[in-house]
Amino acid sequence: MLINFDKHLKKLNDIRAGKVNEGLRLGVDRLDNHFRLVFGNLNFVLGHANTGKTHLVFYLMFLYSQKHNVRWLVFSSENEPYALIRKLIEFAEGKPINQIEKEDFKKQYDWVFNHFKFVDTEKAYTYKDLLELATSIKKAWDYQGFLIDPLNSLKKDIPKNSNSYEYSYESLTDIRIFCKQHNITTWICVHAVTEALRKKHPQGHYYANQPIPPMASDSEMGGMSMNRADDFLVIHRYIYHETDWIYSNLYSAKVKNQELGYKPTPMEDPIKFRSILNNVGFEIDGKNLVTYNTKEQTDLPF
Repeated sequence: MLINFDKHLKKLNDIRAGKVNEGLRLGVDRLDNHFRLVFGNLNFVLGHANTGKTHLVFYLMFLYSQKHNVRWLVFSSENEPYALIRKLIEFAEGKPINQIEKEDFKKQYDWVFNHFKFVDTEKAYTYKDLLELATSIKKAWDYQGFLIDPLNSLKKDIPKNSNSYEYSYESLTDIRIFCKQHNITTWICVHAVTEALRKKHPQGHYYANQPIPPMASDSEMGGMSMNRADDFLVIHRYIYHETDWIYSNLYSAKVKNQELGYKPTPMEDPIKFRSILNNVGFEIDGKNLVTYNTKEQTDLPF
């Protein structure tokens, strides 16, 4: 099958006329200059285990939902759904769940129900099973974002005439096609290999002896995840540092379509998300991105 030239001619004319959709912004240049939500994109999020990767990912998902009414389908096998729902409610209120009034809790719970659906992870899925389920849900409930966290929790069904490497490439190709066909942005969380955790900053560095942020090549899938990605993000937190453990650092390692108006972050200058009191959200450059119905959280962190 050959491409429809007229379809691509329209895109070229849109580019010439300055009508390119530059993706959804959150209104903070520090973030919007390096990442935006683009429907149809396949994105990867890499990070070491237990550094708050899922926490920050859900915060970003929440922000796009609150500002742009984006709805998400979530497959998260390493977290209980109630814990993720709790995060979202706490983000919305800016306070721990035990400090939220009953009426506000009900309101935010209903909001989460309308914007997030969670796949039951008590069943084991292959990537094909998950894509089939995601397609059927799309027909019944129109969502625009899909999270797979983490990719390695999916069951592998490798044909006898194939191998793990070929199977992984095929799976990413099929997921990428799913994104484009349904115009769904899909975020895939991946862990770094154990060897990456052994790499430390050298003596004389501000973070001397602290584990360094993983590179895209440190992904469990190696370079293939970088190859297949439209955007590739790295999340790192210096959890052993005396003071900077409150910062979650977001690196944009790849932006495939920089004509959309955003580009990768410098290697030594990530976007710093500073945790607010009780770990119920973040600030960027002193600004909280959440619009609260109640008084905005202004306390010192922790």
